[in-house]
Amino acid sequence: MNLAVLTPDAFERDELLLLPEQLLLPTGCVREHAVVVRGGRFVRVGPAAAVRAEFPQLAALELPQRLLMPGLIDAHTHLTQSLGKALAFGEPSEIFRRIWVPMEQTLREEAAWLSAKLAALEALRGGFTTVVDAGTRSEEGLAAVARAAHEAGIRCVLARTCNDLAAPPGADPYEPLLRAAEAHLARYEHDPLVHPSLAVSIPEVASDRMLARVSALVREAGRIFQTHANEHLVAVERSLVARGLRPIELLAACDALHASTLLAHATLLTPSELSLLADTGTAVAYNPVASAWKGNAVLDAIQLHERGVPFALGTDGTRYDGFRLLDAAETAQRLAYGLARGDSSCGGGWLWLDHGTHRGARAAGLQGVTGAIAEGLEADFLLLDLDVPEMQPSWDLSWELVRLADRSQIEAVFVRGVLRLWQGWPLAWDARALLQQVRAVAREDIARAPIQRVHPTADEHRRRSAG
Repeated sequence: MNLAVLTPDAFERDELLLLPEQLLLPTGCVREHAVVVRGGRFVRVGPAAAVRAEFPQLAALELPQRLLMPGLIDAHTHLTQSLGKALAFGEPSEIFRRIWVPMEQTLREEAAWLSAKLAALEALRGGFTTVVDAGTRSEEGLAAVARAAHEAGIRCVLARTCNDLAAPPGADPYEPLLRAAEAHLARYEHDPLVHPSLAVSIPEVASDRMLARVSALVREAGRIFQTHANEHLVAVERSLVARGLRPIELLAACDALHASTLLAHATLLTPSELSLLADTGTAVAYNPVASAWKGNAVLDAIQLHERGVPFALGTDGTRYDGFRLLDAAETAQRLAYGLARGDSSCGGGWLWLDHGTHRGARAAGLQGVTGAIAEGLEADFLLLDLDVPEMQPSWDLSWELVRLADRSQIEAVFVRGVLRLWQGWPLAWDARALLQQVRAVAREDIARAPIQRVHPTADEHRRRSAG
């Protein structure tokens, strides 16, 4: 089929035999390969001639000058923070105390739903077919996030937060929180898009028994436990003062480090903590943009890779642009470690693609569901237009995807084999109407929140500087 005449209608078939110019497999980019999608899954992936011979009844959809690649995994985000995303710009590190906690706690159900759906739209536009939400602080937000994920058509790992030490004095929320956690796991056990998870915001806001119990619950359920750990110097020191242990040491003492645990950030690792992660199979979400915008350090992700520690890439809700995230992941490693070591490749390009796709799915507990173009996995994938000046002439497509690709090249986004976005916009629902709702609701809800910013807006800063 000619490049110029491809339309969304071409994908409205019960079975699809797709022949892209290039296909991104876990082993790298290949030509002359085909995929068959049926029932929301990849049922055949292989050399084009063989696949066409096996499925003579299917009309092949040729996709010249296009790459078919797995959808990207955002392994750490906060979907109910999108209404205030620009409020955190230029702020000191622990913005959760001054901005996110007061903002999320005041969100009404409609605002939480709008925030999550807006974030889901941004994520799909950025090439993410899966997002891992770390748990909302909005009391009404959990069901709203699940609703937004279903409506937008994005895969979502959705955490229920279990902070039992954050209760008012005299209260013991341990048992009610456990009942809510068990109900959350059961409610979404068979959901096709929402994968339940349990979380503690930071280890020191949960009791030892809570850390141990929620960690055991996710292992029993085959899900993941999420928490922020060793993100900032102040976070490490706060844990030491409160519990006498660094956050990762505290998790280890409570048997909460294992292959079903996903730590957000872990930027400040001692050699012994690195060994703990490697020995237990604990996974880490590497958030390079968050490090650049509000961090004290950059996670040594290449060292994690070499030690066999599973890790994925996360946005931390900063910006939902998958290709810029790949670029930031490599650039941060180069600036923080590669220059001093004389490491000119810093992962060789392919490493960031791997950890943004199939290795990222492993860290998020979804390796049997998504993350690769592979038979049996759900058909979460992107079609990328390669016929752009930035990608021509092509000499090394994997490196080019990390350093040169742009979300404007994403022609189509599929989740579970369904075309969710075409040229940046959804087909099944009105995104423009959503944006109107966001503008109408956001300012009112944000104005009610007791947010404390340290710095003024950029224009106010300019005026003060000029004065």
